Amino acid sequence: MSSQDFADAEGSTGTDETAETLSETPCPVIDSLEQIGSRWRLVVLYELQNGEHRFNELKRETDANARTLSRVLDDLQDSGFVARRMEEDAPVATYYSLTDKGESLAPVFAEIDEWANEWLAECEA
Repeated sequence: MSSQDFADAEGSTGTDETAETLSETPCPVIDSLEQIGSRWRLVVLYELQNGEHRFNELKRETDANARTLSRVLDDLQDSGFVARRMEEDAPVATYYSLTDKGESLAPVFAEIDEWANEWLAECEA
């Protein structure tokens, strides 16, 4: 969702001035969620906080199917969150790890975890 879509969904006045201002100043929250906000991207990023994983390890740990996981890893690599390393020795293996950009999300996951423990546990009570 672009910042303009967000403004439209929030009930923008529809004036040309408002639309022009919003398109020039994208919302960082929306832009961030567009890069990491899908369920599978978050799951993979969270799992890779535990260190480098082979493709099949990630598949097993995340319960993603191979096609979905491959697409998500490619997207995360293109966005600079994940690095891929190939070992050509038999058997050929592909390893994935977080880049510095990906590792910088650790405090975000910690905050979400803290929030979930406080607020979601309350909902279950």
